[in-house]
Amino acid sequence: MSELNNKTTEKNPYFRDMHQNEVSLAEALKAFLDKSPMKHRLHEMCIQQLWEELMGKTVSKYTERVEWRQGKLIITTHVAPLKQELIYARDRIKQLFNEALQEPLIEEVIIH
Repeated sequence: MSELNNKTTEKNPYFRDMHQNEVSLAEALKAFLDKSPMKHRLHEMCIQQLWEELMGKTVSKYTERVEWRQGKLIITTHVAPLKQELIYARDRIKQLFNEALQEPLIEEVIIH
């Protein structure tokens, strides 16, 4: 059977080109998302999902909103002690998220 495949590949340039251009599904999806307008929304969803995972349930419970816009992670809370702790931890939060995302998406952390 493999002989038949080799002969088919040798004779037909379409099949030869097809095998030379093979990419994994992950690579194809990444290439698609890099060009897609959905990329921003996907990043924001990942960041929101990571919030509880990285910061814990208690911090997540008292955080009203987590947004990502133009490289800025915007965190909203009305709990003063939590707000103060988050302000002190801005650099660490930025580092944690960029490491988890495996991409430097967060340039600045803003606490409201």
